[in-house]
Amino acid sequence: MEEKKYLKWYNKVGYGCGDIAGNVVYALLAAFVMIFLTDTVGLNAGIVGVLIAVSKVFDGISDIFFGAMIDKTKSRMGKARPWMFYGYFGCAVCLVAIFSVPASMGKLAQYIWFFIAYTLLNAGFYTANNIAYSALTALVTRNNEERVQMGSIRFMFAFGTNMLIQAITVGWVARLGGGAAAWRTVAIVYAVIGVIANTLSVFSVRELSDEELAGGTESRREESYRLIDAFRILVRNKYFLMICGVYLLMQLYTATLGMGIYYMKYVLGNERLFGTFSWAVNIPMIAGLVLTPALVQKFRGMYRLNLTGYMVGTAGRLGVVIAGYLGSVPLMLLFTAVAALGMSPLQGDMNALIATTSEYTRLTTGKKVDGTMYSCTSFGTKVGGGLGTAIAGWMLAGSGYVQNAASQPLSTIHMLHVMYLWLPMVFNFMITLVLIRLKVEQANERERSKENR
Repeated sequence: MEEKKYLKWYNKVGYGCGDIAGNVVYALLAAFVMIFLTDTVGLNAGIVGVLIAVSKVFDGISDIFFGAMIDKTKSRMGKARPWMFYGYFGCAVCLVAIFSVPASMGKLAQYIWFFIAYTLLNAGFYTANNIAYSALTALVTRNNEERVQMGSIRFMFAFGTNMLIQAITVGWVARLGGGAAAWRTVAIVYAVIGVIANTLSVFSVRELSDEELAGGTESRREESYRLIDAFRILVRNKYFLMICGVYLLMQLYTATLGMGIYYMKYVLGNERLFGTFSWAVNIPMIAGLVLTPALVQKFRGMYRLNLTGYMVGTAGRLGVVIAGYLGSVPLMLLFTAVAALGMSPLQGDMNALIATTSEYTRLTTGKKVDGTMYSCTSFGTKVGGGLGTAIAGWMLAGSGYVQNAASQPLSTIHMLHVMYLWLPMVFNFMITLVLIRLKVEQANERERSKENR
């Protein structure tokens, strides 16, 4: 029997616009906040890394909190959409504040300014917005095929936005004069674009009622549980822990790849190549996302597709390592594209995979914790991305990096090879090992069989 359809094409496209909003924040921070703070503001990369790492402590606490709050919310807009809508206005203000560190302040005050703005953005507003946005996948449709399609569309927007920001930002800042004022102007424009895209996404879908989500039957009386109870429910779900690990590694991968601007500037001698490599990552990724819904059908589920894809992705990044030491930019671009194509299915079906993992919690415990479940996406995105940027800062500082030097010490050049060539390949390999055991679809089938006995 064919599953009921809940969404039109314009609902799915409108929903996907939310990743334009999310990625004008995330892509700008992941790729450019460190080089802005070190080479424009003049802050120390190692100290910035420490501040980012400390900020992640608050991030880790806030994710489960906001997930549980979304689960308990009742409003005319639903559970998730109010948090997504109102949270983004704070994201926009904080993004501009990060790229507006006053030059007239002393260094200590500048570090404090950055830390406060960065922590408010990540631990507060971005968390509320991003968890709510991800949770909508489970709240606007019960159809797994539609969930995969939503995931593919949203990540097409995500990688398209990433590609544009990484491709145009360096040149745009240079044309505006290259100083702090130029970075602030760019941040303001991106923030305005984000507010518009987020608003469109919020009002393009409608959350289903509890009865509809329960499959048309009378929903059970909603059980009251504390934040600690939600946490205990989740940590008993081994597939949730695996997905958290995958998200963390994916964002560590993205963060270290984002340090490529240093690699382009000081190893390849042309920082604008960063935009070229962005095309090599994002065009194959978008192409793979277009194919993901059909591939999920062909592979009869997500497990084999995701595992096969990441095996290709790991091999592709190994090719980038070899090409990098050969000094061949064309070969590096080719293997970068191969890796991105292999990694694309997991990006496209990740939301559906989390919804499937949430279903496993319902089947095994009888409790629905969709908002809390989707906190793993925000947790992995922010903690992985922030930790990756922090580690990169420490590695740069430890290697003897000299801000704005015409050439860097040999120790820094070697470190940039480790950061941009080796670490992304290692993270991909670790993700592949986790995916071998992420058999949640099969686990759900077993649990449903028990229910039907």
